[in-house]
Amino acid sequence: MVRQALRRSTILLVDDARRLWSLYEPLHAVTYFTAEARTASDAAGLQGFWMAYVAQRVAPLGAVGPEVAHACFHGFHRARLTRALPDAWSYADPASCLNARVVGADAALRRLLGEDVATGTEVAEAAALAGAAADAADAEGRVLGAGNQALPRSSEPLRALWQAATTLREHRGDGHVAVLVASGLGPVAAHQLKAAAGELSGSTTRQARRFGEEEWAAGAAELRERGWLDADGGLTEAGHAGHEQIETATDRAAARPWVVLGRERTDRLAQLLDPLTTAVVAGHAFPPGNPIGLPRH
Repeated sequence: MVRQALRRSTILLVDDARRLWSLYEPLHAVTYFTAEARTASDAAGLQGFWMAYVAQRVAPLGAVGPEVAHACFHGFHRARLTRALPDAWSYADPASCLNARVVGADAALRRLLGEDVATGTEVAEAAALAGAAADAADAEGRVLGAGNQALPRSSEPLRALWQAATTLREHRGDGHVAVLVASGLGPVAAHQLKAAAGELSGSTTRQARRFGEEEWAAGAAELRERGWLDADGGLTEAGHAGHEQIETATDRAAARPWVVLGRERTDRLAQLLDPLTTAVVAGHAFPPGNPIGLPRH
């Protein structure tokens, strides 16, 4: 009976993995598109949005080259990453990049949330709970998640909350990549699948990831060969099932932080994050049609 109850609890917390992702991902995402993030990366010496994105995201792993970034990010054309690395390290070292991203995120969140909320007790409580979840994340086979998990935690709650959200989203992303690889689904086909499911804009994603028209068409052909796309580019019944299997496996791989945190603390964190995420989304912290694939909040 005890084992059955624990199994039921674990299944429910697997379901929570997707719900919590929709709440912490927008808090993390301020580091990509906000003016404050750009100001901080410019001050660090990085040259433009793209170099800042690549260098700051991979900085927890050190001054690695484009091959490592390509393997970790999964969804980008290799040539896209060689535009940023290794040149970025001649402008700013990894420590400077790590500092720039947290400075920019902190400034953006203070604007979006308001100073009273940003420095309030509920943000501090959320930071503690999210930090506990991030500490519980299983890092085996999850390179970006492990790199972020190993970073020292800020004594400032808002920055600590952002770092915990970043660790959790990279942990989930690493798991998602593993699921895609195990499914035999390449980067372009994976983007095409999410576009067909209505989770992102295909044209925006193709341009952002710098895949050519022929490569993009080949990804769609790969899905049609599986029987997942129909002639009009929509998901077939098998495509809907395949998409859900991938997302469910991703949720399962991302569940351990919530299993460790437990039902009561997981629900409390969701309650605390909800108004913060609502404010970030309402503040247009990232543009519509962005390639992150965030669910509607």
